[in-house]
Amino acid sequence: MITVKNSADMKNPPARRRGRPPAFDREVVLAAARETFWAHGYEGASIADLTAAMGITPQSLYAAFNSKAELYRAALQQYRMLGADTFSALGEPIDTVSAFGRILQGSAAIFAAPEHPKGCMISTAVLNCASENDGVADHVAALRRQSLSGFAARIERGIREGDIKAGTNAGALARFVAAIVQGMSVQARDGASLEELLDIATLAIAEVSRHRV
Repeated sequence: MITVKNSADMKNPPARRRGRPPAFDREVVLAAARETFWAHGYEGASIADLTAAMGITPQSLYAAFNSKAELYRAALQQYRMLGADTFSALGEPIDTVSAFGRILQGSAAIFAAPEHPKGCMISTAVLNCASENDGVADHVAALRRQSLSGFAARIERGIREGDIKAGTNAGALARFVAAIVQGMSVQARDGASLEELLDIATLAIAEVSRHRV
């Protein structure tokens, strides 16, 4: 016969902790999520991967961001801020070729930077996905279309202001620049160096320059 004795701890179990979970810096944990999504993609980054990188529990993740999809959208928004200075060239009072030169060279620098994953988090993101993630894919595609529209609008502005030839096909030239940016992203993921990406940017800038007045 086995006799089980009740210890003091069993008689008086510790009180359960109540209240809100420990606070965390939203931007800091979001940056960790951004890096994880950037490295592994939306579907490749599991909740376990994300919470490990962010240093929070799944419950805290869902409490703060509602869902993985919403976390991804927030991470994309933070990512876009990394290139804000580069893409602000579209609205600055500089000529069209200089604006695209800054975008292409700045993109090369971001894509090859050693302090974060290579390539672009948006250019080639969620191109193929499970049907349940179509909403996420549509969101990223909308961001790409937004960039494309910005490129076309800048070329059209150049035509109006007289630094780009009047007969230039703004839509086609914009798609060319966007395709170069997307291609540089893939090249960076495959190991292209900053110097190699800048060489690509130089050729693209030369093509845009052919349309200069």
